[in-house]
Amino acid sequence: MKRIYLDNAATTPLDPEVFEAMKPMMLEMYGNPSSTHAHGREVRTKIERARKTVAELLNTTPSEIFFTSGGTEADNTAITCSVEAYDLKHLITSKIEHKAVLQTAEKLEAQGKVKLSFVDLDHQGHIDYDHLNSLLKNNSRSMVSIMHANNEIGTLNDIARIGEMCKEYDAVFHSDTVQTMGHFKHDLQALACHFIVGAGHKFNGPKGVGFLRVCKSKKIGRFVEGGGQERNHRGGTENVYGIVGLAKALEIAYRDMDSHAKHIQGLKTRMIEGLKNNISGIEFNGDIREGHSLYTVLNASFPAHEDNDMLLFNLDINGISASGGSACSSGANTGSHVLTGIKADPERQGIRFSFGKYSTAEEVDYTVEKLVEILNPVHA
Repeated sequence: MKRIYLDNAATTPLDPEVFEAMKPMMLEMYGNPSSTHAHGREVRTKIERARKTVAELLNTTPSEIFFTSGGTEADNTAITCSVEAYDLKHLITSKIEHKAVLQTAEKLEAQGKVKLSFVDLDHQGHIDYDHLNSLLKNNSRSMVSIMHANNEIGTLNDIARIGEMCKEYDAVFHSDTVQTMGHFKHDLQALACHFIVGAGHKFNGPKGVGFLRVCKSKKIGRFVEGGGQERNHRGGTENVYGIVGLAKALEIAYRDMDSHAKHIQGLKTRMIEGLKNNISGIEFNGDIREGHSLYTVLNASFPAHEDNDMLLFNLDINGISASGGSACSSGANTGSHVLTGIKADPERQGIRFSFGKYSTAEEVDYTVEKLVEILNPVHA
Protein backbone atom coordinates (compact mmCIF):
# COMPACT_ATOMS: atom_id res chain seq x y z
CA MET A 1 0.00 0.00 0.00
CA LYS A 2 1.37 3.38 -1.01
CA ARG A 3 1.26 5.74 1.93
CA ILE A 4 -0.05 9.30 1.64
CA TYR A 5 1.78 11.99 3.57
CA LEU A 6 -0.35 14.96 4.64
CA ASP A 7 1.70 16.08 7.64
CA ASN A 8 4.04 18.57 5.99
CA ALA A 9 3.65 21.08 8.83
CA ALA A 10 5.43 18.52 11.03
CA THR A 11 8.26 17.93 8.58
CA THR A 12 8.79 17.77 4.83
CA PRO A 13 10.57 15.29 2.58
CA LEU A 14 14.14 16.18 1.68
CA ASP A 15 14.39 17.64 -1.80
CA PRO A 16 16.78 15.49 -3.92
CA GLU A 17 18.45 18.69 -5.16
CA VAL A 18 19.20 19.55 -1.52
CA PHE A 19 20.63 16.10 -0.88
CA GLU A 20 22.99 16.48 -3.84
CA ALA A 21 24.23 19.77 -2.40
CA MET A 22 24.83 18.11 0.98
CA LYS A 23 26.63 14.98 -0.25
CA PRO A 24 30.08 16.50 -0.78
CA MET A 25 29.99 17.86 2.77
CA MET A 26 29.31 14.35 4.04
CA LEU A 27 31.81 12.42 1.92
CA GLU A 28 34.55 14.75 0.73
CA MET A 29 34.75 18.02 2.66
CA TYR A 30 35.14 16.65 6.17
CA GLY A 31 37.46 19.21 7.73
CA ASN A 32 36.54 20.99 10.95
CA PRO A 33 35.54 24.54 9.95
CA SER A 34 37.40 25.92 12.98
CA SER A 35 40.68 24.47 11.76
CA THR A 36 43.05 26.90 10.07
CA HIS A 37 44.48 24.41 7.58
CA ALA A 38 43.20 23.91 4.03
CA HIS A 39 40.67 21.23 4.93
CA GLY A 40 39.10 23.49 7.54
CA ARG A 41 39.20 26.63 5.42
CA GLU A 42 37.42 24.84 2.58
CA VAL A 43 34.52 23.92 4.86
CA ARG A 44 34.43 27.34 6.54
CA THR A 45 33.94 28.87 3.10
CA LYS A 46 30.87 26.67 2.53
CA ILE A 47 29.31 27.78 5.83
CA GLU A 48 29.84 31.45 5.10
CA ARG A 49 28.52 31.05 1.58
CA ALA A 50 25.38 29.43 3.02
CA ARG A 51 25.02 32.28 5.52
CA LYS A 52 25.28 34.79 2.69
CA THR A 53 22.65 32.92 0.67
CA VAL A 54 20.16 32.95 3.56
CA ALA A 55 20.84 36.63 4.23
CA GLU A 56 20.39 37.65 0.60
CA LEU A 57 17.10 35.77 0.29
CA LEU A 58 15.78 37.52 3.41
CA ASN A 59 17.23 40.91 2.40
CA THR A 60 19.46 41.28 5.42
CA THR A 61 23.18 41.00 6.17
CA PRO A 62 25.14 37.78 6.82
CA SER A 63 26.28 39.06 10.23
CA GLU A 64 22.65 38.89 11.41
CA ILE A 65 22.26 35.15 10.65
CA PHE A 66 23.18 32.62 13.35
CA PHE A 67 22.82 28.92 12.59
CA THR A 68 21.17 26.76 15.26
CA SER A 69 19.90 23.21 15.73
CA GLY A 70 16.39 24.24 14.64
CA GLY A 71 13.46 26.53 15.31
CA THR A 72 13.02 25.52 18.94
CA GLU A 73 16.56 26.53 19.89
CA ALA A 74 16.23 29.75 17.92
CA ASP A 75 12.97 30.70 19.67
CA ASN A 76 14.41 29.86 23.11
CA THR A 77 17.51 31.89 22.38
CA ALA A 78 15.71 34.97 21.07
CA ILE A 79 13.44 35.22 24.09
CA THR A 80 15.80 34.25 26.90
CA CYS A 81 18.79 36.21 25.65
CA SER A 82 16.70 39.33 24.98
CA VAL A 83 15.27 39.32 28.49
CA GLU A 84 18.77 38.99 29.91
CA ALA A 85 20.51 41.46 27.59
CA TYR A 86 17.95 44.25 27.92
CA ASP A 87 16.60 43.56 31.41
CA LEU A 88 13.09 43.26 30.01
CA LYS A 89 10.39 42.93 32.65
CA HIS A 90 7.28 42.24 30.61
CA LEU A 91 6.64 39.54 28.01
CA ILE A 92 3.59 39.54 25.74
CA THR A 93 2.61 36.44 23.79
CA SER A 94 -0.50 34.41 22.96
CA LYS A 95 -1.92 31.18 24.31
CA ILE A 96 -1.63 29.45 20.93
CA GLU A 97 2.10 29.89 20.33
CA HIS A 98 4.32 26.88 19.76
CA LYS A 99 5.52 25.30 23.00
CA ALA A 100 9.04 26.49 22.17
CA VAL A 101 7.75 29.99 22.93
CA LEU A 102 5.11 29.23 25.57
CA GLN A 103 7.26 27.07 27.81
CA THR A 104 10.16 29.50 27.57
CA ALA A 105 7.86 32.38 28.56
CA GLU A 106 6.33 30.40 31.42
CA LYS A 107 9.76 29.44 32.73
CA LEU A 108 10.91 33.07 32.76
CA GLU A 109 7.74 34.03 34.61
CA ALA A 110 8.23 31.21 37.16
CA GLN A 111 11.79 32.46 37.75
CA GLY A 112 10.43 35.91 38.52
CA LYS A 113 12.25 37.50 35.60
CA VAL A 114 9.19 38.76 33.71
CA LYS A 115 5.51 39.49 34.07
CA LEU A 116 3.70 37.42 31.44
CA SER A 117 0.68 38.76 29.55
CA PHE A 118 -1.43 36.97 26.95
CA VAL A 119 -2.98 38.99 24.16
CA ASP A 120 -6.66 38.28 23.49
CA LEU A 121 -7.64 36.12 20.50
CA ASP A 122 -10.79 35.69 18.47
CA HIS A 123 -12.31 32.30 17.65
CA GLN A 124 -10.14 31.97 14.53
CA GLY A 125 -6.88 32.67 16.33
CA HIS A 126 -6.41 36.28 15.21
CA ILE A 127 -4.87 38.50 17.84
CA ASP A 128 -6.75 41.53 19.19
CA TYR A 129 -4.58 44.45 18.06
CA ASP A 130 -6.35 46.91 20.34
CA HIS A 131 -5.55 44.70 23.33
CA LEU A 132 -1.93 44.38 22.19
CA ASN A 133 -1.70 48.15 21.93
CA SER A 134 -3.06 48.49 25.46
CA LEU A 135 -0.57 45.97 26.84
CA LEU A 136 2.30 47.80 25.18
CA LYS A 137 1.08 51.21 26.26
CA ASN A 138 0.72 50.20 29.91
CA ASN A 139 3.94 48.22 30.27
CA SER A 140 7.37 49.63 29.52
CA ARG A 141 10.40 47.46 28.74
CA SER A 142 8.27 44.86 27.00
CA MET A 143 9.05 42.04 24.62
CA VAL A 144 6.45 40.73 22.18
CA SER A 145 6.61 37.16 20.86
CA ILE A 146 3.86 36.48 18.34
CA MET A 147 4.09 33.84 15.62
CA HIS A 148 3.65 34.69 11.95
CA ALA A 149 1.31 31.76 11.36
CA ASN A 150 -0.07 29.12 13.67
CA ASN A 151 1.30 25.66 13.11
CA GLU A 152 -1.96 23.86 13.96
CA ILE A 153 -4.73 26.02 12.49
CA GLY A 154 -2.81 28.08 9.94
CA THR A 155 -4.12 31.53 10.88
CA LEU A 156 -1.76 34.32 9.81
CA ASN A 157 -0.86 37.33 11.94
CA ASP A 158 0.06 40.70 10.46
CA ILE A 159 3.62 40.84 11.75
CA ALA A 160 4.32 44.05 9.82
CA ARG A 161 1.56 45.75 11.82
CA ILE A 162 2.80 44.22 15.08
CA GLY A 163 6.32 45.38 14.28
CA GLU A 164 5.21 48.97 13.81
CA MET A 165 3.32 48.85 17.13
CA CYS A 166 6.43 47.55 18.87
CA LYS A 167 8.51 50.29 17.28
CA GLU A 168 6.08 52.92 18.59
CA TYR A 169 6.48 51.66 22.18
CA ASP A 170 10.16 50.75 21.91
CA ALA A 171 9.43 47.09 22.53
CA VAL A 172 11.53 44.13 21.41
CA PHE A 173 9.74 41.98 18.79
CA HIS A 174 10.34 38.29 18.12
CA SER A 175 8.24 36.28 15.69
CA ASP A 176 8.24 32.51 15.34
CA THR A 177 8.33 32.30 11.56
CA VAL A 178 9.04 28.56 11.35
CA GLN A 179 5.85 27.72 9.45
CA THR A 180 6.08 30.58 6.96
CA MET A 181 9.81 30.47 6.24
CA GLY A 182 10.29 29.13 2.72
CA HIS A 183 6.57 29.53 1.96
CA PHE A 184 6.23 33.32 2.21
CA LYS A 185 8.77 35.98 1.32
CA HIS A 186 10.38 37.88 4.19
CA ASP A 187 11.96 41.27 3.53
CA LEU A 188 13.84 42.01 6.73
CA GLN A 189 14.84 45.50 5.66
CA ALA A 190 11.17 46.43 5.45
CA LEU A 191 9.94 44.40 8.43
CA ALA A 192 10.30 45.94 11.90
CA CYS A 193 11.09 42.66 13.63
CA HIS A 194 14.20 42.10 15.70
CA PHE A 195 14.22 38.29 15.73
CA ILE A 196 12.86 35.74 13.27
CA VAL A 197 13.62 32.03 12.98
CA GLY A 198 13.72 29.19 10.47
CA ALA A 199 14.00 25.40 10.49
CA GLY A 200 15.35 23.60 7.42
CA HIS A 201 13.05 20.60 7.59
CA LYS A 202 9.93 22.76 7.21
CA PHE A 203 10.85 23.67 3.62
CA ASN A 204 12.26 20.40 2.26
CA GLY A 205 15.65 20.79 3.85
CA PRO A 206 17.40 18.62 6.46
CA LYS A 207 16.33 18.10 10.06
CA GLY A 208 18.44 19.30 12.97
CA VAL A 209 19.39 22.69 11.56
CA GLY A 210 17.83 26.13 11.68
CA PHE A 211 18.74 29.76 12.09
CA LEU A 212 18.06 32.83 14.16
CA ARG A 213 18.15 36.28 12.66
CA VAL A 214 19.24 38.91 15.17
CA CYS A 215 18.69 42.45 13.95
CA LYS A 216 21.91 44.47 14.01
CA SER A 217 20.27 46.96 16.36
CA LYS A 218 20.07 44.26 19.03
CA LYS A 219 22.98 42.56 20.73
CA ILE A 220 22.60 39.35 22.72
CA GLY A 221 25.13 37.38 24.70
CA ARG A 222 26.61 33.95 24.13
CA PHE A 223 23.86 31.32 24.17
CA VAL A 224 25.93 28.12 24.04
CA GLU A 225 29.24 27.93 25.91
CA GLY A 226 32.19 25.91 24.71
CA GLY A 227 33.76 27.55 21.69
CA GLY A 228 33.99 30.56 19.45
CA GLN A 229 31.67 29.35 16.70
CA GLU A 230 28.91 31.53 15.25
CA ARG A 231 30.90 34.66 16.04
CA ASN A 232 31.42 33.68 19.68
CA HIS A 233 27.70 33.19 20.30
CA ARG A 234 27.12 29.45 19.90
CA GLY A 235 29.87 27.05 20.87
CA GLY A 236 30.17 23.65 19.19
CA THR A 237 31.27 22.34 15.82
CA GLU A 238 28.82 23.44 13.17
CA ASN A 239 26.40 21.06 11.44
CA VAL A 240 28.08 21.74 8.13
CA TYR A 241 26.05 19.58 5.76
CA GLY A 242 22.87 20.66 7.54
CA ILE A 243 23.75 24.33 7.07
CA VAL A 244 24.59 23.82 3.39
CA GLY A 245 21.35 21.88 2.92
CA LEU A 246 19.25 24.53 4.67
CA ALA A 247 20.62 27.29 2.45
CA LYS A 248 20.02 25.24 -0.70
CA ALA A 249 16.48 24.36 0.40
CA LEU A 250 15.65 28.02 1.08
CA GLU A 251 17.13 29.00 -2.28
CA ILE A 252 14.89 26.45 -4.03
CA ALA A 253 11.88 27.52 -1.98
CA TYR A 254 12.30 31.14 -3.06
CA ARG A 255 13.02 30.13 -6.65
CA ASP A 256 9.85 28.05 -6.97
CA MET A 257 7.63 29.78 -4.40
CA ASP A 258 5.01 31.18 -6.75
CA SER A 259 4.35 27.90 -8.56
CA HIS A 260 4.42 25.84 -5.38
CA ALA A 261 2.07 28.24 -3.59
CA LYS A 262 -0.43 28.03 -6.43
CA HIS A 263 -0.23 24.23 -6.49
CA ILE A 264 -0.53 23.78 -2.72
CA GLN A 265 -3.33 26.35 -2.32
CA GLY A 266 -5.21 24.45 -5.02
CA LEU A 267 -4.92 21.24 -3.01
CA LYS A 268 -6.14 22.95 0.15
CA THR A 269 -9.13 24.42 -1.68
CA ARG A 270 -9.85 21.01 -3.21
CA MET A 271 -9.90 19.36 0.21
CA ILE A 272 -12.13 22.06 1.69
CA GLU A 273 -14.67 21.57 -1.10
CA GLY A 274 -14.41 17.79 -0.92
CA LEU A 275 -15.06 17.75 2.82
CA LYS A 276 -17.90 20.25 2.57
CA ASN A 277 -19.59 18.24 -0.18
CA ASN A 278 -19.24 14.85 1.46
CA ILE A 279 -19.27 15.20 5.24
CA SER A 280 -22.28 16.67 6.97
CA GLY A 281 -21.49 19.12 9.75
CA ILE A 282 -17.85 19.62 8.79
CA GLU A 283 -16.26 22.82 10.05
CA PHE A 284 -12.76 24.24 10.03
CA ASN A 285 -10.58 25.59 12.81
CA GLY A 286 -8.81 28.88 12.16
CA ASP A 287 -9.22 31.30 9.29
CA ILE A 288 -9.23 29.32 6.04
CA ARG A 289 -9.58 32.28 3.68
CA GLU A 290 -6.87 32.52 1.06
CA GLY A 291 -4.42 35.23 2.07
CA HIS A 292 -5.42 34.99 5.72
CA SER A 293 -3.96 31.57 6.48
CA LEU A 294 -1.12 29.25 5.64
CA TYR A 295 -1.83 27.70 2.26
CA THR A 296 -0.06 24.59 3.54
CA VAL A 297 -2.35 23.89 6.54
CA LEU A 298 -6.00 22.90 6.91
CA ASN A 299 -7.43 22.01 10.30
CA ALA A 300 -10.74 20.19 9.82
CA SER A 301 -13.22 19.98 12.70
CA PHE A 302 -15.30 16.81 12.53
CA PRO A 303 -18.70 16.56 14.24
CA ALA A 304 -19.08 14.45 17.37
CA HIS A 305 -18.93 10.77 16.39
CA GLU A 306 -18.46 7.53 18.31
CA ASP A 307 -15.25 6.81 16.38
CA ASN A 308 -13.70 10.30 16.73
CA ASP A 309 -11.02 9.07 19.12
CA MET A 310 -9.98 6.53 16.50
CA LEU A 311 -10.04 8.86 13.52
CA LEU A 312 -6.29 9.42 13.26
CA PHE A 313 -5.65 5.72 13.82
CA ASN A 314 -8.14 4.76 11.11
CA LEU A 315 -6.55 7.21 8.69
CA ASP A 316 -3.17 5.69 9.50
CA ILE A 317 -4.26 2.11 8.82
CA ASN A 318 -5.72 3.34 5.53
CA GLY A 319 -2.29 4.64 4.57
CA ILE A 320 -2.82 8.34 5.37
CA SER A 321 -0.50 10.27 7.68
CA ALA A 322 -2.02 13.37 9.28
CA SER A 323 -1.87 14.99 12.70
CA GLY A 324 -4.20 15.78 15.56
CA GLY A 325 -2.26 18.85 16.53
CA SER A 326 1.27 20.15 16.75
CA ALA A 327 3.68 17.36 15.80
CA CYS A 328 5.87 18.19 18.81
CA SER A 329 3.12 17.00 21.14
CA SER A 330 0.98 14.77 18.93
CA GLY A 331 2.27 11.63 20.67
CA ALA A 332 0.97 12.80 24.03
CA ASN A 333 -2.53 11.90 25.18
CA THR A 334 -3.54 15.51 25.76
CA GLY A 335 -5.81 17.93 23.99
CA SER A 336 -4.53 20.67 21.70
CA HIS A 337 -3.62 23.83 23.60
CA VAL A 338 -4.24 25.73 20.36
CA LEU A 339 -7.83 24.51 19.98
CA THR A 340 -8.38 25.17 23.68
CA GLY A 341 -6.93 28.65 23.21
CA ILE A 342 -9.50 29.55 20.54
CA LYS A 343 -12.29 27.91 22.54
CA ALA A 344 -13.01 25.20 19.98
CA ASP A 345 -15.73 22.67 20.81
CA PRO A 346 -14.01 19.87 22.78
CA GLU A 347 -16.57 17.35 21.51
CA ARG A 348 -15.37 17.79 17.94
CA GLN A 349 -12.25 16.12 16.58
CA GLY A 350 -9.68 18.37 14.96
CA ILE A 351 -7.40 16.88 12.31
CA ARG A 352 -4.60 18.85 10.71
CA PHE A 353 -3.93 18.09 7.07
CA SER A 354 -0.84 19.86 5.78
CA PHE A 355 0.30 19.87 2.18
CA GLY A 356 3.61 20.18 0.42
CA LYS A 357 5.03 20.55 -3.05
CA TYR A 358 4.99 16.77 -3.56
CA SER A 359 1.33 16.38 -2.52
CA THR A 360 -1.18 15.56 -5.28
CA ALA A 361 -4.86 16.02 -6.07
CA GLU A 362 -5.25 12.22 -6.18
CA GLU A 363 -4.00 12.00 -2.60
CA VAL A 364 -6.48 14.64 -1.47
CA ASP A 365 -9.37 12.84 -3.19
CA TYR A 366 -8.38 9.49 -1.70
CA THR A 367 -8.20 11.03 1.78
CA VAL A 368 -11.69 12.51 1.48
CA GLU A 369 -12.99 9.17 0.21
CA LYS A 370 -11.49 7.30 3.16
CA LEU A 371 -12.83 9.84 5.64
CA VAL A 372 -16.33 9.28 4.25
CA GLU A 373 -15.90 5.52 4.64
CA ILE A 374 -14.58 5.85 8.20
CA LEU A 375 -17.29 8.23 9.39
CA ASN A 376 -20.10 6.90 7.18
CA PRO A 377 -21.89 10.23 7.46
CA VAL A 378 -25.13 11.43 5.95
CA HIS A 379 -23.98 13.12 2.78
CA ALA A 380 -24.51 16.83 2.61
